[in-house]
Amino acid sequence: MSDTERDLEPAIEADDTPVDDSDDVPTPRPRRRPDRGLLAACFVIACGIALIAWGMTSAITGTDGVDRPDAIEELSPVENAQQVFQQEQVVVDLQFGYEAVLVIDGIELPTERIGEFSGDLSPDAAGQQVSTPPTAVFDPGNSVISFRPTEGALIESFTEGRHQAQVIFWKTEEGRESASSYRWAFEVV
Repeated sequence: MSDTERDLEPAIEADDTPVDDSDDVPTPRPRRRPDRGLLAACFVIACGIALIAWGMTSAITGTDGVDRPDAIEELSPVENAQQVFQQEQVVVDLQFGYEAVLVIDGIELPTERIGEFSGDLSPDAAGQQVSTPPTAVFDPGNSVISFRPTEGALIESFTEGRHQAQVIFWKTEEGRESASSYRWAFEVV
């Protein structure tokens, strides 16, 4: 007799009478009460995961929180910058086809365009490095206006404290009569 056949035979007691197991009802195991500490830990973890997911979906980062005109692609120093150096360059990158002037602390800076050379064109000056003018410089090829405080400029360095900057910009084909402006501030250390 094989092991399988032995397992399938009804159980027989020592007196060779079959055992009737039909009256035996399995007793239910007592229900285990959930551990309150474990439930509390699971609840805290679930709440933490939900808060992290909510924070990631509702966070405002980068320039999302700044209401800047569409014509301005980038600024430096950014709005409300806290640690700007005294000789920091102010740069406004505009969309192609725009021109601009800079106003810093109420002073409209004279603007010189790249390509409008006003230096010495004599053969003796050939190969000499051209110095940056002490004005705002506008690059029409990239639509970028920039200004670095330097000796001889209207603003030679930024003093410590808060400074106001404004860019007045317009589409080249429409002229300055249709200009818009944007103001921002930064802190110099």
